[in-house]
Amino acid sequence: MPRKPMRTVFSSPTASKPSASPSPTPTRPSFSESVMDRTLELAGPVIAKWSPDTAPFASARVVVTSLFPDNRGEAKHLIKCVNNLQKAMHLLLTENPTSPKLASAQNLMQTAMKTLQREFYQLLSMNRAYLDPESVSSCSTRTSIHSTSDSDSDSDDDDEAADSIVQVEDASSLVMADLRLIAECMISSGYAKECVKIYNIIRKSIIDEGMYRLGVEKFSSSSIHNMDWEVLDDRIKKWLDAVKVSVKTLFNGERILSDHVFAASESIRESCFTEISREGAMILFGFPESVVRNSKKSPEKAIRVLDMYTAIATHWPDIKSIFSSESSSTVRSQAITSLIKMGQYVRTALAEFESAILKERSKSTVAGGAVHHLTIDSMNYLSLLADYSNPLSDILADSPPPPASTSTLLESYSSLSDSGESPAPTISLRFAWLILLLLAKLDGKAKLYKDASLSYLFLANNFQYVITKVRTSNLKYLLGDDWLPKQEVKVRQFAANYQRLAWGHVIESLPEVPAISLTPEEARECFKRFNASFEQAHDKQSACVIPDSKLRDDIKVDLSRRILPVYREFYNKHEAVTVGSERNLGSIVRFSPEDVGHCLSDLFFGNVGSGSSSSSSLRSPPSHTRSKKFYTSFVGLTTRYALSFFGSPTIKF
Repeated sequence: MPRKPMRTVFSSPTASKPSASPSPTPTRPSFSESVMDRTLELAGPVIAKWSPDTAPFASARVVVTSLFPDNRGEAKHLIKCVNNLQKAMHLLLTENPTSPKLASAQNLMQTAMKTLQREFYQLLSMNRAYLDPESVSSCSTRTSIHSTSDSDSDSDDDDEAADSIVQVEDASSLVMADLRLIAECMISSGYAKECVKIYNIIRKSIIDEGMYRLGVEKFSSSSIHNMDWEVLDDRIKKWLDAVKVSVKTLFNGERILSDHVFAASESIRESCFTEISREGAMILFGFPESVVRNSKKSPEKAIRVLDMYTAIATHWPDIKSIFSSESSSTVRSQAITSLIKMGQYVRTALAEFESAILKERSKSTVAGGAVHHLTIDSMNYLSLLADYSNPLSDILADSPPPPASTSTLLESYSSLSDSGESPAPTISLRFAWLILLLLAKLDGKAKLYKDASLSYLFLANNFQYVITKVRTSNLKYLLGDDWLPKQEVKVRQFAANYQRLAWGHVIESLPEVPAISLTPEEARECFKRFNASFEQAHDKQSACVIPDSKLRDDIKVDLSRRILPVYREFYNKHEAVTVGSERNLGSIVRFSPEDVGHCLSDLFFGNVGSGSSSSSSLRSPPSHTRSKKFYTSFVGLTTRYALSFFGSPTIKF
C-alpha cells in the first residue's frame, strides 16, 4: 500500500488580530504519532489474521496447525510487523508517553504475543523428536550453530532464503532457528517472562524424562544405608552409564539449545539452562556423595567408588564448560564435593586395608606350604586397585610422605624412594609399602611351620603368587623396573633352601663319585641308605603343593638334574653286582632310575591322604622289564630345561 504524504500546516507570524470568537487551529500530528498510525495500519491486519481469538483464524486452525512450519513467509512477515510495532511504540513513548495511541498499540502487541506464545509452545511440543538432546548435540556444537535468523529479518529476500535453508539444513537446525526468531521478538517486546516460562516447562520435562530413562533417581540417606550391596551395586552401574550420556548428550544438548534460542540475552539463556537442568544435575552428581556417606564400607565398594570418581573426573572439563555460569555454580560445587568425599573414602579404605594386613594373626598353617588366603585376597585387591592408577594418583597426591625408616626399607625391596632428584610418585610408594607389609606378614607366617623345608616352600609359593600378580597387572608399572627381578631372586633362594633341607639327605646317601668301585656289601649298604632316604623324602613331600606351574617345573627339573644322573650312574655300575650276590633284589634295590623319575614327576600336586598308596608303590620291586624310553627322554628333557634356565649347578647340598 503506497504511503500517503503527511500534511503539514504552518501558521504565519504576521497574521491579523484574532476576532472575538476565533476558531481552533488544527494540531499537526508529531512524527512519532505519524509512524504509529502507519504501523497500526500495516501491522493490525497481519496480527489480527493470526490471532487465536480471530474468527477466521479459528476456522483455519483445522488446516493450519502451526504458523511457522506451514506458512513460513507469513510467519516472517508477522515477526517483522511485531518488531516494527515495538519500534513505533518505543518512539512514541519517548516523545509523548500520554498518547492514547499507545493503548491501541499495546492491545495489538498483546494479541501478537498470544500468537507468538502459541507458536513457541507448538514448536517446542510438536518437534520433540527434532529437539531431543542427541539431535541437538549432533547437529552442532555449543558455539558453532549457524542460525538462520542471523540474516536481516527486514530483508525482502527472507522468504527465498528460508526456502533455500529448508533444502540444506536439517529439521533440528530449522526448528531451532524458528524458536530463536520468536524468542528474540518476544524478549525485545518485553515478554521475556512469558517466553521463558513456556521454554522452561517443556524443556525441563525433557531433562526429567531423560534422567528417568537413564535410571537416575533421588534416594534418601536411609534408603542407601539399608540397600543390599547387590542392589546398590546395580544402581552404581546404572549411574556410571548415565553420567556419560547425561554429560555428553543430555546436558550438552540442552546447553546448546538454550544458548542458541536465547542468544540475544546471556542472562536469560543462563537462567533458563540452570532452571531446567539444575535439579537433574544435582541428583546425578550428588549420588556418589550419598553412597560414600551412607553405605557400609567394604573393599568391593572402594572399587565402585573409584569407578564413580573416574567417571566424574573424566567428564570434569565438560561439566565445567556446560555448567560454567554463576547461576549453575551449585552443580559444579556438587560435582567437586562428590570427588572430595570419594577421595576421602578411598584413602580411608586403603588405611583400613593396611590395618587388616597388620592385624591378621591367624596361627594355622596352610597345608602343603600352599598359597595363603591373605596373599590371594590382598594381591587380587591390589591388582584391581592398580587399574585405577590415574584417579589414585590424584587422590593420594596430598598424602603425607612415608617416614624415613619406611623409605629405607622400601629401597631395600625396590628402587623406589621419596628422596633425590626424581622422587617416586606417592601412589608407587603406597603400593610398594602395602606389598612390603604383606611380604613381611608372610615371612612371619612361614615361621609357624615346624618343618623348615615347608617354611621355605611356603615363602617360595607365596612370593611367586605375588610376582605373578604384579607381572600380569598394572602393578608392574607402579613398582619400578627392578622390583620383579629382586623378588625373583628371593623365590629362587627360597626354592634352593627347600631343596637343600627336604632332599639334601637323598643326595648325601649316594657316594660322591658314583663310578667308584665298591664291594657288594658296600653297594648293598648304599642302596639301602638311598632307599630309606628317598622313600622318606617322597612320603613327606608328596603332600606338598606348588600351584604355580613354572615354579613347580623348575623345582622338579632341578631335583631331577641333581638326583637322577648320580643315581643312574651308581645303579648301572652296581646293580648287576648286587643282583648276582643277592636273591631278594626287592629288599636291596627298590628303585630303578625310571622309578625315581616317575616319583619325582608326580610331586607337588598335593596328594594329601594318598601316602599309603605312594608308600606301597615305592616298596614294589624295580621295574626292570619296563621300557627305558620314557626314562631316557624325561632325563634328557629335564636336563636341557634346567641348563637353559640355571646353567651349571649352583646349589650345593
